[in-house]
Amino acid sequence: MYNELKNNWDNILNKLKNDYDLTDVAFRTWILPLSLHSVKNDTINLVFNGEAASMSIGIIEKKYILPLKVVISEITGNEFSRITISEPNAAEPADEYETPAPSQLNQRQTESNLNPIYNFDSFIVGSNNDMAHAVALAVAEQPGTYNPLFIYGGVGLGKTHLMHAIGNYILENNKQLKVLYTSSESFTNELIDIMRNGKKDNTDFSEFRSKYRSVDVLMIDDIQFIIGKDRTQEEFFHTFNDLYMNQKQIIITSDKPPKDFLLLEDRLKSRFSVGVTVDIKSPEYETRVAILKKRAELKHYDIDDSVFQYIADNIVSNVRELEGALKKITLFANLSNQKITLPLAQDVLKDLINPDSTIKVDCNRIIEIVSEHYGVTVTDLLSNKKTKNIAYPRQICMYLCKELTEETYAGIGKALNRKDHSTIIHGVTKIAEEIEENQSTKSNIDVLIKKINPN
Repeated sequence: MYNELKNNWDNILNKLKNDYDLTDVAFRTWILPLSLHSVKNDTINLVFNGEAASMSIGIIEKKYILPLKVVISEITGNEFSRITISEPNAAEPADEYETPAPSQLNQRQTESNLNPIYNFDSFIVGSNNDMAHAVALAVAEQPGTYNPLFIYGGVGLGKTHLMHAIGNYILENNKQLKVLYTSSESFTNELIDIMRNGKKDNTDFSEFRSKYRSVDVLMIDDIQFIIGKDRTQEEFFHTFNDLYMNQKQIIITSDKPPKDFLLLEDRLKSRFSVGVTVDIKSPEYETRVAILKKRAELKHYDIDDSVFQYIADNIVSNVRELEGALKKITLFANLSNQKITLPLAQDVLKDLINPDSTIKVDCNRIIEIVSEHYGVTVTDLLSNKKTKNIAYPRQICMYLCKELTEETYAGIGKALNRKDHSTIIHGVTKIAEEIEENQSTKSNIDVLIKKINPN
């Protein structure tokens, strides 16, 4: 942990300055002189190397300890209950602390570059990722079932979580299989180091190739970063072929499907496409709330539903931001001994959620709000079900999409999974006529419009 903090220390201090709007003078006077001295258990020991140390330390302890704990937690993912600050001549020599010997499973996870906290139990399944989850579980239970497995989706949606979950499941249930996780960036950097230093230290590519071709399961994250790197693509192509021909499982993630890689070699595109390709979309409202509740349950936090709803309503892009918001709230509550309430959440997240900003209104937001309002799922709204409790909210979506966005009928049809835009025209016309004839419908539409765009 000491090394992680040491490597991130400049980032921690700069984030503290930016997140808490420290002036340049305050930052230079009290924050920059802080250096990391040692870490023991859940205590961080710092040294203040500035002027008027005694007085300055008192000011830092009063004003900046809590924000510093929050920023450290956000960057490292670890919570520390105590931060001490001392003058240089008063700091005790840093001890070397023994760490308990890792279990055999933990050791294998470390050797495989896997994070043990990412597993299938902590992965929330929704309509945005159910297919990816099902295929991933099948691969974990029987490696080679779908080969290669290609998972794509935007940043922070759970691709890496799912990949680590597969690896951890395999290690827990099969002691013979060798698993290796890496990013395409690490793969590229290793290759570059060998090309640059090989002649100096008499190394060649054999060790590099053995590392990646002697495993039973190879997982490569963010494969899109090899685009434009000809030598990396060449090496990965042969690594892929070697593993595939020997029936070893290959799992790849990316931000887009193989067919959308315009600058990727065709031979690699074809290799990526021979297996199964699945995508992960942004989580819908119900899934966002479920994710937050699951995280709170794992940490044994007592949080009112209104807090979950507030976060899920305002942070819609990805899972990583959702979890980061919840973590920030719970950390502030713990460190300041406050209950987790909606006002606390609104105050803590004011830098992430600006209530005065204009909310982007698009068909996806309208569909989510309408589904919540009528107590139906987004999946049902996008399905072919024609029961009244589904068909009527679907027509409401059509009308609101036409009124509140600049989408064409064809665009609205696409958002609602409808091929025939005449269906959209019919739905829009029907609700428009009903509004003219029925005050109750008009009031209901007004309520929905306010929910969709409360500004």
